[in-house]
Order: sequence, then C-alpha cells, then structure tokens
Amino acid sequence: MASIEKIVHERILILDGAMGTMIQQYNLEEKDFRGERFSDIQGQLKGNNDLLCLTRPDVIQDIHRKYLAAGADIIETNTFNSTRVSMADYHVQEYVREINFAAVRLAREIADEFTSLTPDKPRFVAGSVGPTNKTCSMSPDVNNPAFRALTYDELAADYCEQMEALLQGGVDALLIETIFDTLNAKAAIWAAEQAMKATGKHVPLMLSVTVSDTAGRTLSGQTLEAFLASVQHADIFSVGLNCSFGARQLKPFLEQFACRAPYYISAYPNAGLPNSLGKYDQTPADMAHEIREYIREGLVNIIGGCCGTTDAYIAEYSALVAGVVPHVPASAPDNLWLSGLELLEVKPENNFVNVGERCNVAGSRKFLRLINEKKYDEALSIARQQVEDGAQVIDINMDDGLLDARAEMTTFLNLVASEPEIARVPVMIDSSKWEVIVAGLKCLQGKSIVNSISLKEGEENFLEHARTVREYGAAAVVMAFDEKGQADTYERKIEVCERAYRLLVDKVKFNPHDIIFDPNILAVATGMDEHNNYAVDFINAVGWIRKNLPGAHVSGGVSNLSFSFRGNNYIREAMHAVFLYYAIREGMDMGIVNPATSVLYTDIPADILERLEDVVLNRRPDAAERLIETAERLKAEADAAKASGTGNVQPVNSQLSWRENSTVEDRLKYALTKGIIDYLDEDLAQALEQYPKAVDIIEGPLMAGMNHVGDLFGAGKMFLPQVVKTARTMKKAVAILQPVIESERKEDSTSAGRVLLATVKGDVHDIGKNIVSVVMACNGYEIIDLGVMVPAETIVQHAIEEKVDMIGLSGLITPSLDEMVHVAIELEKAGLDIPLLIGGATTSQLHTALKIASVYHAPVIHLKDASQNATVAARLMNPKQKEELVEDLSTKYRQLREKNGERQVSTVSLEEAKKNKLNLF
Repeated sequence: MASIEKIVHERILILDGAMGTMIQQYNLEEKDFRGERFSDIQGQLKGNNDLLCLTRPDVIQDIHRKYLAAGADIIETNTFNSTRVSMADYHVQEYVREINFAAVRLAREIADEFTSLTPDKPRFVAGSVGPTNKTCSMSPDVNNPAFRALTYDELAADYCEQMEALLQGGVDALLIETIFDTLNAKAAIWAAEQAMKATGKHVPLMLSVTVSDTAGRTLSGQTLEAFLASVQHADIFSVGLNCSFGARQLKPFLEQFACRAPYYISAYPNAGLPNSLGKYDQTPADMAHEIREYIREGLVNIIGGCCGTTDAYIAEYSALVAGVVPHVPASAPDNLWLSGLELLEVKPENNFVNVGERCNVAGSRKFLRLINEKKYDEALSIARQQVEDGAQVIDINMDDGLLDARAEMTTFLNLVASEPEIARVPVMIDSSKWEVIVAGLKCLQGKSIVNSISLKEGEENFLEHARTVREYGAAAVVMAFDEKGQADTYERKIEVCERAYRLLVDKVKFNPHDIIFDPNILAVATGMDEHNNYAVDFINAVGWIRKNLPGAHVSGGVSNLSFSFRGNNYIREAMHAVFLYYAIREGMDMGIVNPATSVLYTDIPADILERLEDVVLNRRPDAAERLIETAERLKAEADAAKASGTGNVQPVNSQLSWRENSTVEDRLKYALTKGIIDYLDEDLAQALEQYPKAVDIIEGPLMAGMNHVGDLFGAGKMFLPQVVKTARTMKKAVAILQPVIESERKEDSTSAGRVLLATVKGDVHDIGKNIVSVVMACNGYEIIDLGVMVPAETIVQHAIEEKVDMIGLSGLITPSLDEMVHVAIELEKAGLDIPLLIGGATTSQLHTALKIASVYHAPVIHLKDASQNATVAARLMNPKQKEELVEDLSTKYRQLREKNGERQVSTVSLEEAKKNKLNLF
C-alpha cells in the first residue's frame, strides 16, 4: 500500500471533519458515556467523547465509516483528550492507555475495510493529540505570573504515554492539533520523538495550529512565523491551521504558512463562524465555495473540516481536489531563525544582532541584588529597558554561588513570558551549569539560544549536550574551548571551531544556521605582549569561519575586550565601537553588548580613534601605553569638570561643543544622530521662528538627520540599538511640534484627499509612516492610519469602506517587500484603481518596478523619503498631472525592467498579467 508520504506528492488528501459535531447528532445521554463499567466514577462523564471508544464503540466506528464514505483519505482517532492531564477532569486518567489502544483499533478496522474495497485509494489513520486543557506558557493565577499549573516534564510524560499507545496500536501518522501554546506543542514533539524511539515505529508528524484572534497569533501570543521557528528542529511532515475561524477568515493565515513553511500544508477550518447560539449556519456548499480558493491557489496538501463540519461537508471536497496539483512546500530557510513571540531572522542585511547583557547576575550588581531580594518586577524592568534600547535578544544568567540558579532561571523566564514587551524577543539561556540550561529550555515556547556548549570536557559530553539542545529546539553558542583549554590564537580558534562544526553537522545533524561560534574575545592592552594580538586574532578568525564553515554565525562578549579600562566608560565604549566596526566587516553578526551604548565610530575624535585602532589592530608596540595616557587624560578632565560642577566631559573640547557656533539645523541633525532629547524644546522653538510652517522643520533638518542616520547604519558605522534611539528622538521632536501643526491645520480645514497609511503585516516599524502622516496632514490630507502589522485583507477592506484616494505602504525589514507585493495582488483582485505609494528603508524604485507595479494596474510610486509624499499626492489628485506622472513612471519602469531583465519581473507571468489586464507599462 502506498504511504502518505508518497501520495501527498501526487494529490491533495482529504481529512475527515469534526468528531464532536458528529457525536452530537446521536443525542447520547450520561448512560452512553458511563456504561456499566464506569457506573461508580464520580462526577459527570457526559462530554468525555474519548471515553465512547470504550462505552459506545459502535457510534465511533459509525462516524469513521461516514467520513470515509464521504471521501476522506485520512480519519483521526477519537483521542483528542486522551492524556492523563485531560482525563483527570473526569477521574478516568488510569484508562488513558486503554482508550488510545481502543481508538486506534476502531479507526484502523474501518480504514482497512475501505482500503480493501478500493486498494488504489488507501485510507489512513492519524492519531489525534490535542493541546490538553492546561498551558505551560501562562499562569492560571493572575496574582502569580510565575506559577504554572503544569510543568513541561509532566506534560511530556503524559504525551509519551498517549503516543506510545497510538503508535503500538498502528496509526499511520501523529497529528498534534489545535495548538494554542507552542511550549505545549514542543513538549508533544519531544514526546513524539521519544515514543517513536521507544516503539521502533516512525510515522509522519503533523502539526496544526489554532489562532486566537484576527491578528493571527496563538493564544500564548506567538505569531505564526515565530511558531515555525520554534518547531524548526523537528522532523515535520506537515503544518497547518484548524478551528479558529471559517475558511474565509483563516485564509490569510494559511497563506502565511504556505509562503514560509518548508512542509506540506494542512487546513481544516470551522463551518464558518458560530451564531449567537454557538451554532454553525454555513452550509456545505457555502464552505466548499471558500475552500475552493485554497485549492485553486495551491495553498494546501491536506484539507478537512473542524467545528460544525460533518460528513456532508467532507463530501463536497472530492470534486474540488480532483486533478488539482497540490501545494509545493517552500524552501527551507537559508538563515538563522530565532523567536520569542515574534520571529527574528538573522540575515546578512541585518547588520548586527545585539544581545542585551544586563540580565546577568555575574555582570550586573544591580540585577544580582534584585534577584537576591526577590524584586522581580524591578529585574523585569531591566530586561524591558534593554528591549526598548534595541536589544534583539536578551541574555539571562543566574549563575551565582548564593543563588539556586535553576529555580531562579525558571522563575524569571516564567515571568518574562507574562511580559509581551520582553517576550517578543528571543532569549539566550546563559549558564555554566547544564541543569540550569535544560530547565530554561523547558520554559520557553520560542526558539532560544543556549550559551554555551564546548569541547572542553571532550567529544562525548559535547555531542550529548548538542543533541539535547537540538531536541529542545534551540540554537547553540559554541565556545572555542577544547580539552587543551581556551583557544587564544588565530590558529587555535579556527582549529577548535572547525572540529566542533564537523561534529555538530556530521554526527548530530545540527542545522549549520543554528551554530553560533564564540571564538573568545579576550582583553587587549593588558601590559602583556602575548595579549596584544587578541583582537586581531578574533577578527581574522571571524572571517575564516564565515568563509569556511557554511551557515555558521559568530558572536562574542564584547565587554571582555576592554577589561583593562574598567572605570573609563568612554574609552571602553569607544574601543567596542572600533572593534565591532572591523569585526562586523569580517562577518561577526551577533554580540553581547550594552544596547544603550552611545559612542559611534564616526564620532570618535581622530587622535583618539588612531590610538584605539593602534590597540585593537595591534599596529605598534607602544599602543597600549599611548591609549592609557589618553584614558588618564580624559579621566582627569572628567574629574575636574565634575569637581567644578560643569558635568561630565566627553573627549572633545567641551561636552556641548556641538551646540557652539552651529546652526539650528546642524544642532537638530546632531541631536537626532546621537539620540539627545535634552535640547529639543529649545532648538525647535528657534526653528519655528525661522521656518514658515512646522512641517517644514520635519521635511528639512529632521529628515536630514534621519537620512544621515540611515547612511551610517548602511555603512556599518551605526548599529540597530543606536538607530532605535534616534527614532525615539524623532518621535519626541514630532510630538513637540504636534500642537503647532494642529493649529496650522485648523487654519485650512479643507481636505486635499483621503490617504490610507499602513505598515504591512510582519513589520512593527512605524517612525517613517508616522512622519509621512504628519507631513501629509499638514498639507491638508485626511489620514486614515491603520497602524502596524496590518494584513492585506484589512488594507483592502478599509480602502473600499473609507473610499480613499491613495494608499501608502510602509516597511523597514526585507520580508515587508514580499508582503507589499501581496497587498498589490489583493488590491488587483478586488478590482481597485487606487494609487499605491511605497516607502520604507528596504524599499527601492527597482523593487517597486520589478515586483510591485507589475502586479497592480494602478499607479505604484516609490518615495525615498517623507518629503516627497505631499508633492506626489498633489499630482495624483490632479487628473492631468496624474496622467503625466503615470507616463513618466511607465518610461522609468520599462527602462528598469529592460536593464534588469524580464526574468525578475514579479511572480505573475506576462500571459497572466495580460489576462488580468495588468498594466506592465
């Protein structure tokens, strides 16, 4: 008989519908659930559908038979709640193994019966594994967010018991379904792998998620992309969605999976949305009409039904899937995926991933004191501040001789899970104690980083730790240590890293992208000659690793470098800026640093920069002595300034020299670049006297500052935390100007047009969009701002309802480009003719011409900064000027396409475009 793995390539498979909905049609009573066998069990048993496998097997087999007769290829066992934790509610947990065995036998008998009748259409049995009625990621006690009603170990043990019974009973696949908490799902995945090893039976592993709201997040707060990162380690056959909504509402989230998941895709939605009585009114024909889109657009490999569906609904599917080519899974990601509540994809264009260092009891006295005193709210504020300052990953370390590190790690990570502002970023579990790392891994639903593993205790220990990290679905920092000790020279660093890489990739089958080498950043300028080349050795090792160990990343604890200059923060931060400038150029893409650092490479005075580079790059034998002289001079100046009451001294003639003899434009630009808000009120007041309108200040000096920041970031001379700081400064400046802008706006109340603005789905950045909003509002446009993370269907819906004159799409990150194309396609499908304005850091005129304008017939205009929006909008609102603008765009876009080749033009073929009457200019 052909396997599921073989058939799924050939055709779309049909899954059955809702077991619970079908059972309701039999109008069963308490006696049906209880039978004679369970007559003495306390409490009500009605509603425990899984128990019917023992008390009314005839009903369960009848339901299986109806679904198979309706055309189902796969039927699920009646075991959704057949775990001890769920069955304990009915006091029948001791019968779990028997229920699972019975459920498989009932389904297997009927499936094999139908297969024997039509051997060319084999029927399969999927073991249903539900999420249970408890969650590992959230506390049921609002007063104690660190409390968990169920531990990872308890849940995993329960799942192991269930899945071993399902496998021994003879299921063809395991279906972990209705996932609302990814940590529960990770426990189930771990249990599935253990159960397969224990039974010697390997079957496809299917996952199905339920989203809790129209934002497309799970109940525990994860985005679907973050979920994919969290389960990436597993040998997964399919992922998909069930329950949640009807087919129409579920479609945008299914598209997300289909676009990103390197697995087969399943979907079994509800029969529409329930009415006020909790009933489902959608007819089988109506649901089939919506399911047809899934099939026609190549989104699915497996299709079925959830709440409200019966065999009548499933019977509609055979005609829909006949002869249709199934979905082709996406390619596996070629980057490191990490996640908290949201995905962090580490790409070359990310510049540098900043790992916040302050939640470390070994490195922060304040954090240690707060943990010792159990002041967890204050400790959490340190984590929150790091994220606000731009940390993309939070390092957490509880290693202290007077702490129970395992208990503190568990408590703090549970508390972090209750703070969405913190939990949205991935966690680095940092400990020298292996039991602490494992405890941390059992607390996190996202894909975390383990810091660290190494070869210092030999290969056997290293491989064991690596396998554990992989089983729990984390990436790993690999320290450059081996049995001989720490690798300090370039030769030793690359020797140890290459050996570790080969062991991980060849023996453990570790994903190369999940390997993060730390080749040991060691202190320089210590007075010992053998230390002088440490920074150079590290930088050179970075380049070698990135060239010779494909997929691997490089990180390090940057503060180690400047250990010799403790007490002189400026020199330390400046040294870090210099070191990172060169290390990042070689390929260092992560680092544990202070996200609030304020020293930029470009701001270091030339004389000090020379001495710092002499040390970092080991350019002269007396480099350390010269830098020490400089450090002592700066410290003396700072002490003198402090004593005189003039404040701290920066390494320039005066801390406020940037304000002396400079124009207000220069001062605003400097304040934005450095993230200084202290003088904004004063400088903006002066600017208001010089500029006709407040908006002119935004379009002029403030935008100039933001553009300068963008140039520095692109050149690798400024890092994301510093960019975040400038964005906050820009928001503050706009807020100061807002009252003036409002008063100017009232003077001209006529509307120049209605503009819809949105940051596209998958992107939370809004500073650019907010600036555009202010600029256009000041020019008389009525703004409808949908905010951030806005799905395509929401944009289309509001565009129609609000009757807007143009739509502005914003995005900062690379995935936003694909989402903008998706929005344009949906606008075209809806038959709209609304001009589309494209803006954001990653956008370009070339991408707009090749990818976006080619799928939407209305004008699509790329705008490189906010100052262009009002001018372009005015042209679009004037019929004659709009015609001229479209003609200009036609010429430009045609030239760009000819220069770059038609092979790059959109995902829509030229023939499809003509058929859909798309204007390719």
